Amino acid sequence: MNIPHYKIYTSILSWRERHIKESQFVIVLSLVVGLGAGLAAVLLKSFIHLIQNFVVNITDNSLNYWYLGLPFVGILGGALFVKYVVKDDISHGVTKILYAISQHKAIIKVHNIWSSVVASAVTIGFGGSVGAEAPIVLTGSAIGSNLGRFFKLDQKTLMLLVGCGAAGAIGGIFKAPIAGVAFTLEVLLLDLTMTSVAPLLISAVSATAVSYLLMGQQVMFRFDTFEPFALSRIPFLLVLGVVCGLMSLYFVRGMNWLEQKFKRKIKNFYVKAIVGGIILSVLIFLFPPLYGEGYDTIAELLRGNSEQLFSQSLFFDYKNETWAIILFLGLISLLKIVASVATNGGGGTGGIFAPSLFVGCLTGFLVAFILNQIGFNIPLENFAFAGMAGLMSGVMHAPLTGAFLIAELTGGYDLFMTLIIVSVISYLTIIIFEPHSLYAMRLAQKGELLTHHKDRVVLTLMKMDSVIETDLTEIYPEMTLGELVKVMSQSNRNIFPVVDKKTRKLLGVMPVDEVRNIMFQPRLYDRFRVRKLMILPPAKIPQNMPMEKVMDIFENTHAWNLPVIDENGIYIGFVSKSKIFNSYRKVLGEFSDD
Repeated sequence: MNIPHYKIYTSILSWRERHIKESQFVIVLSLVVGLGAGLAAVLLKSFIHLIQNFVVNITDNSLNYWYLGLPFVGILGGALFVKYVVKDDISHGVTKILYAISQHKAIIKVHNIWSSVVASAVTIGFGGSVGAEAPIVLTGSAIGSNLGRFFKLDQKTLMLLVGCGAAGAIGGIFKAPIAGVAFTLEVLLLDLTMTSVAPLLISAVSATAVSYLLMGQQVMFRFDTFEPFALSRIPFLLVLGVVCGLMSLYFVRGMNWLEQKFKRKIKNFYVKAIVGGIILSVLIFLFPPLYGEGYDTIAELLRGNSEQLFSQSLFFDYKNETWAIILFLGLISLLKIVASVATNGGGGTGGIFAPSLFVGCLTGFLVAFILNQIGFNIPLENFAFAGMAGLMSGVMHAPLTGAFLIAELTGGYDLFMTLIIVSVISYLTIIIFEPHSLYAMRLAQKGELLTHHKDRVVLTLMKMDSVIETDLTEIYPEMTLGELVKVMSQSNRNIFPVVDKKTRKLLGVMPVDEVRNIMFQPRLYDRFRVRKLMILPPAKIPQNMPMEKVMDIFENTHAWNLPVIDENGIYIGFVSKSKIFNSYRKVLGEFSDD
């Protein structure tokens, strides 16, 4: 930054600090973030529709061989853009936000403001079987993070602005402001006060207003002929909730397993794109509803046009057969995660919002369809919507988000009781088997996940480097007791690391208490050496171990001081329980201060 511009920049910061209180400034920024997130959502949707309209113009209603090539074009185009233009990993947008909050002080790179929009538009427009919501959430959060960094705001405020960006993104892309706030509270943030909720609401509402202004008043799935809620239908809703929970478990674990296999088995960039493109193209050719986000398929099901799903399919002749409808929709539900993994694994960019809504709609529809074949009278549309809420609740561990989102997508709350019941039962079902959402699973496995448990949050925010003590005097196994006593007399510590002089590997520790009874007997100074007097520590702490696990080790060993080593066993320093407690109180004060 050159000097004139830097002076202008510092003048702006100084003026803001003198004239606008931070609490008021956050309100202003939340409005700006919401407007930016809403505009980004509109642009992304417009780009996707532009590409999809091009695709529609070159296809027809017969068996479509274009599907064997267009999805591959989308994956390869998105992958090349990321590799050669962005030059950074932008996949798994919500997981990246969680990681930024947990590990990077809510700092999200500037390019995320635009890179996810371009990459996901190309991927989804040409048929990528993923959603645009996670990329736009990353975009909105990046707007909030970078705006906060521009004005040099503290970490807690940055976290709030990241949440404002996410709430605005969901509000803008779905026209669902309450769902945006609920998503931020349930999935991203933690321990928010009422003063923090106001900026989230402002961002979500302003983004939604932008979306209404530029995209019209119509909600995504408007239906005015819902069957009213009936108590007699509750047992069936409970069944649907359990089915959605189990389907969510399949979705989460299946997608995670497939992603790991794809990542480990295929290393070459171009091979990944080719394999992902081939898998996706073949799946879409056989099952056209897997094309893109799948919202058109959802709309057709909700209109009662299940036979329309067979259009352009090899199975078109069986569109009116009951067994074919069940088998066809069931296979699509199960294969959606394969199509999504092939898209992202091949290098495309997209999220799981749309796939979870897609699978949820099919699950709810199928449950109702099968119950009707048995002889019950179940409204298909009600159960299809409830299935969407149930899958989202289970996959994201966010029952409020699932219920409020579907209520807002339909333009009303006539279904709210139905949605709440299915969402809660689905959530209660999946947490029996899986404690973390698909978003959080990768971070939880590394111990890098922030949760709504404040103690764990604070421990996660603490870094090992900040509590390692390196001022302990090292001693060597060849030293005599006399040399050891001399070292002890010059130190104010009561424990000493014993290291190999050449390799610096930790061999043991030498507490003062171990030699207290002989250290004042000079006649023994040449008789004993450190190698005979040292003891093994109750545990050794790896340098990169998460703080929560470190505290578990202290709790289990009842130790107050433990040595820290690197991956090769080289001595780094010591960590003490008292130092961790002092650091904990400091971080807790910063984290909780309003």
